[in-house]
Amino acid sequence: MTAPAVQRGLVVVVALLAMIGPFTIDTYLPSFPDMEAEFGVSRALLSQSLGLYLAAFAAATLLWGPLVDALPRRRHAALLALGGYALASTGCALSGDYAAFLAFRLLQGLTVAGGFIAGRALIRDRHDARGAQRAMSQVMMTFSLAPAVAPVLGGWLHDAFGWRSVFWFLAAYALALAPWVARLDESPQRPPPRSLHPRHLLADYRAALTHRRYLAVVGASSALFAGLFLYIVGAPTVVFDLLGGGVHDFAWLFVPMVTGMALGSATVNRYGHRHPPRRLIHLGLVLTALAWALETGAAWLAPGPFTLVPPLVLYAYGLALTLPGMGILAMDYFPENRGLATAFGDFLRMLTNAAVASLVVPLLGATAVQFAFAQGAFLALGLALWRLHARPSC
Repeated sequence: MTAPAVQRGLVVVVALLAMIGPFTIDTYLPSFPDMEAEFGVSRALLSQSLGLYLAAFAAATLLWGPLVDALPRRRHAALLALGGYALASTGCALSGDYAAFLAFRLLQGLTVAGGFIAGRALIRDRHDARGAQRAMSQVMMTFSLAPAVAPVLGGWLHDAFGWRSVFWFLAAYALALAPWVARLDESPQRPPPRSLHPRHLLADYRAALTHRRYLAVVGASSALFAGLFLYIVGAPTVVFDLLGGGVHDFAWLFVPMVTGMALGSATVNRYGHRHPPRRLIHLGLVLTALAWALETGAAWLAPGPFTLVPPLVLYAYGLALTLPGMGILAMDYFPENRGLATAFGDFLRMLTNAAVASLVVPLLGATAVQFAFAQGAFLALGLALWRLHARPSC
């Protein structure tokens, strides 16, 4: 197989691995009312299953990152993760009570992180900085389909077979993907495997925790993503209460947002090889700030589907311009530990997302103004951290 064909195949498989994350979050959202009734829990309590999953994902990244760097083949980590995830999803489908369901959601979070981290390290091994930025944008173009497809697919599965079929689907998806991962052709130029000795791991993590520029850039990407994620994890409230939709109307929110992400990724794919990451990042930051201003104005003056959703599309577009470049910058601070560098960034992002799901969204009322205010707070934090990263003395 030619080198371009190998790289295209790698991008597709890494995108399919990345799609497991949003599938796990979004596919069961339309089933919330029936799950609340079957388990006898409130909407706020069921939302904790999202927060627990994300917290487990965050914690697991700290283990998967060094493991991806230590194994002779990065794909071995992804295969191990897929097997564990299939088992966890099967457990969710068979759960007889809410406590068991939470336990298997925890296991989903612990296992899904492995493929996510291994995939991006595989891409960076094969490309220079601009090439990796383009490849990651291609991953995002495919990956961005998942949040739009997931709730629609979940609604169909729910109506046809009940909410448990959603988790049977997730188990089958992981098992079907495993043979493709097993055939990945890894780069011969990847750094040599790292030691898993606790002394070496502590030294590597100490280096990450004391690297101010690295912490600033991963913190900025986490905060900016949280500004969009709160609308994703708060989708039941946004769709049912703010947009006046029903079980089959999640596409009102997700399809436009995903379209914005896909268009932003396409822009990076087209122009990423011509411009350094920072140039596209700066454009993306300007657009996210403009989007928030429009969202806030709509929330105050005329909240509705045709006023609240378009600014989210612009925010998603700007976000898609920033994330690939920020991810590449973060990995390049630790070229010998790309798995660890990716993992710690994912840890911070997932920990932030877990806080959004468990703390921020449950505290927000069913008003567009409160959602816009929360988005503005995350945007301001992201901009401040990026400015700190850009300071020479940082």
